[in-house]
Amino acid sequence: MGAWRTIKSDIEAVFENDPAARNWFEVAFTYAGLHAIWAHRVAHFFFRRKLFTIARMISQISRFFTGIEIHPGARIGKKLFIDHGMGVVIGETCEIGDEVVIYQGVTLGGTGKEKGKRHPTIGNRVVIASGAKVLGSFKVGDHSNIGANSVVLREVPPNSTVVGIPGRIVKRDGKKIGDRLDHTNLPDPLIETFRFMQKEINELKQEVERLKAGGQNGNASPEEKEPTKSELENIR
Repeated sequence: MGAWRTIKSDIEAVFENDPAARNWFEVAFTYAGLHAIWAHRVAHFFFRRKLFTIARMISQISRFFTGIEIHPGARIGKKLFIDHGMGVVIGETCEIGDEVVIYQGVTLGGTGKEKGKRHPTIGNRVVIASGAKVLGSFKVGDHSNIGANSVVLREVPPNSTVVGIPGRIVKRDGKKIGDRLDHTNLPDPLIETFRFMQKEINELKQEVERLKAGGQNGNASPEEKEPTKSELENIR
């Protein structure tokens, strides 16, 4: 795809995803997300030719003016749309497919100092909502949605909706996930342990309150009652 066709495609992505876009002139000169993508394409050109310092300088200048940090090594597809992109961070080994939508505050990052591929691969037509964090070297499948402020730490199948911290799949292929026999989406064992412990604590509290109430009313349990005179005679 030629440079002009790429620019045209990037502008079209804005009109397809932002109802507030009015005209080409406004979009081309006022959309910071678009400027960050164009700057990245230039930086990536130099990065691929191993001119790393020049690439990083372009990246940092773009970050200063747009508030969006895209590492020159990241690979992005066609029609990426970054809406209100302040605070967006995209790591070096991240790969983004076609027609992806990213909102402000999103991080596509790693989880440590591991070498090689350490950032996520985002499939085609994925929507990543405000504040979401996708951390690690795994794939987010095509046509998936990541909810606002979610923290995704493991692979997401295609056509899925992920929410929460840590991110969990709540919908796949248009169907809600909640079947206890669905072995591909087991519940978080730590959360389940806490729930069990809380249930036990609540039951113990109820038992203690019941015993206190019985003691105050003078209703001792049968085991605590002293034997009557007739009972003693029967024992003898």
